[in-house]
Amino acid sequence: MQRILRIVGLILLLPKGARSAQGRFAQKLLNDLMENYSSALRPVEDTDRALNVTLQITLSQIKDMDERNQVLIAYLWIRQTWHDTYLKWDKEAYDGLEVIRIPSSLVWRPDIVLYNKADDDFSGPVDTNVVLRYNGEITWDSPAITKSSCVVDVSYFPFDSQQCNLTFGSWTYNGNQVDITMGMDSGDLSDFVENVEWECLGMPAVKNVIMYGCCSDPYPDITYTVLLKRRSSFYIFNLLLPCVMISFLAPLGFYLPADSGEKVSLGVTVLLALTVFQLMVAESMPPSESVPLIGKYYIATMTMITASTALTIFIMNIHFCGAEARPVPHWAKVVVIDYMSKIFFVYEVGENCTTPQAKREEPHANGKLQRHKDEKNHSNLNGSLKEELCCPLKGGTHVYTCGHNDELMRNVEYIANCFREQRATCAKGAEWKKVAKVMDRFFMWIFFIMVFLMSILIIGKAP
Repeated sequence: MQRILRIVGLILLLPKGARSAQGRFAQKLLNDLMENYSSALRPVEDTDRALNVTLQITLSQIKDMDERNQVLIAYLWIRQTWHDTYLKWDKEAYDGLEVIRIPSSLVWRPDIVLYNKADDDFSGPVDTNVVLRYNGEITWDSPAITKSSCVVDVSYFPFDSQQCNLTFGSWTYNGNQVDITMGMDSGDLSDFVENVEWECLGMPAVKNVIMYGCCSDPYPDITYTVLLKRRSSFYIFNLLLPCVMISFLAPLGFYLPADSGEKVSLGVTVLLALTVFQLMVAESMPPSESVPLIGKYYIATMTMITASTALTIFIMNIHFCGAEARPVPHWAKVVVIDYMSKIFFVYEVGENCTTPQAKREEPHANGKLQRHKDEKNHSNLNGSLKEELCCPLKGGTHVYTCGHNDELMRNVEYIANCFREQRATCAKGAEWKKVAKVMDRFFMWIFFIMVFLMSILIIGKAP
């Protein structure tokens, strides 16, 4: 830029006559060069020799990466340099004029195109000016917005990296007519504008010489490989973290009391939420057999939530076992009630982990003692009633016999039996509820561990 400003300043310092003379020489030079010049043929003296074209690509911006359609949209600066044998002049004959800029349509141009173009518009390059030097060297700089096909691998989305090729070559000239050489070993990234979604790690270039089946002549091309790495912060905060938090809600369904009636509703709600996120990911990914990493995480989480909802329904059936259910099997009492309840800290109402063992067993002992007292009192009551009802009262005027009070005794015994059956039924239901509660706690911890290990496994697979 400083050099250009210096040249402009020198031109402005020249006398007006000198500047007009320079313009007259440029006009005369252009007329002399174009007098017998044809832009239709290769500008070489020996038609058996190849014309060397130097290609240099500058990547200015990654405009978009369409993963679903597998198209990379990039803004490039394309520089092509070659020598035209018929556009040389003696600079001393034209007042020392070394460089002129003329429309590119006036000179022969190589038909170098992007082979893997994926655009519906087949228009050619922009008709910018070319820089013509006195020794016949032509430099043609033209900007281009290219849409190229790119094989997208989303196996590790959103921690994926992509390699997109930009292959340039002549469309009609073979390697014996136009030979392409690289101006640099890689694409120029000095003027690259950073993309918010993709980070460009490099743009190496390689020259290939391919023999196509249609022709026996070699066709050289230069392939630039754009190395892109996705910036995953956006997807972590908008797709991955919500899924992790939602997946941790699934085991809490086992902690929810069965009497609330919301255990199955919670599982179904979480499943629907994950389905929405799964559809969002599927809409942006190409419909291929390669399932992205985050998609695998969603599927695994949805499978786990489905299993937890099914187990919740099974446990609720155990919880609501009524009087018609069979008693809890002995092995279930030993394994679930006696051992697993202590491991998973499941206690009776009013108990906690700080309650001494003696006090925890005291209700059972008190219950047995109270039952013994009730039976003893019942026997004493029956004996007293029989004694009082069968024997005449001392000092009384009436005499009561046992035969007259049999019906009363039967009613008392019936009430006592009903009371004992009711207590037995309640005890049996309480045992089934405790079994269900222990199983809830067991599966809650199992699913918490599964969610944690699954999250670590998925994140650990990220490259």
